[in-house]
Amino acid sequence: MLLLAVGCRELPAYFKGGAPLAKVGHRTLYLHEVERLAPAGIAGDDSAAFYRMYADRWVARQLKLGEAERIFSEAELADVEAMVEEYRQSLLIRKLERHYVDIRIDTAFTEESVQAYYNAHLEDFKSDRTLVKGRILRLPDGERQTRKLLGLMRSPSPESRKDLEDICTKQNFLFEDLASEWVDWDDFLSRLPALRDHDYSSLLASSDVQQMRDNYSNYYFQLVSVRRAGEALPLERVRETIRRILFNQRQGELIRSHERELREAADERGRVKIYYETEEQSE
Repeated sequence: MLLLAVGCRELPAYFKGGAPLAKVGHRTLYLHEVERLAPAGIAGDDSAAFYRMYADRWVARQLKLGEAERIFSEAELADVEAMVEEYRQSLLIRKLERHYVDIRIDTAFTEESVQAYYNAHLEDFKSDRTLVKGRILRLPDGERQTRKLLGLMRSPSPESRKDLEDICTKQNFLFEDLASEWVDWDDFLSRLPALRDHDYSSLLASSDVQQMRDNYSNYYFQLVSVRRAGEALPLERVRETIRRILFNQRQGELIRSHERELREAADERGRVKIYYETEEQSE
């Protein structure tokens, strides 16, 4: 093995050109083989250090390979070569399939196709917890605008919701609008003065404004949508999962289609012959 001298500022002249870096037996490592592996932007001391480190590791690999070739039998070495070839073929096939899929697949799945898959596979999307959509309004005890604010809270109109938000902002009242997203029921309860380990499942049956209170405030809340544990998850929660499923299905269809096209083209040119079929027919 050659010793690699590292310069202080510039890359030593030895590391320039097509010089060999190291040799073990009949195998030689050349500079040009390592240059393409060097990280972009390194130079001088860093570059020389990289070449030295790579050469040291290369020498260690070659010594181990040489010992393995001496120790193991021809049959064992042949098994390794067969595994290497199998792996090489698998990599090439996967690369071909990715290329073929990339140029043909359409990833823009329509909302109709997502909805159709969801409707046909509801049993596959059961929730393990209760989910809710709702709103929470916290008011000081004795607040004189309570009736007005609760009326706005019950109203389905966007204008009423905007008025409620404006008043709460001006008066510094807490208003959480969770009606556009699904949250865990336990998470929703954690925003209320709910008692730990108490069963509040009866509250899920009402869509009207309900109330809890602590020593200082009244909490008014409304559940606008409920999905209990064991029911199908909302489409919003599984939409991306379904898109991935549809993508994988379409990918599989394209790969099988490509295989059929290759086989048909090869059969037409007489490039494929199945011997067992010939023998079965002769029998």
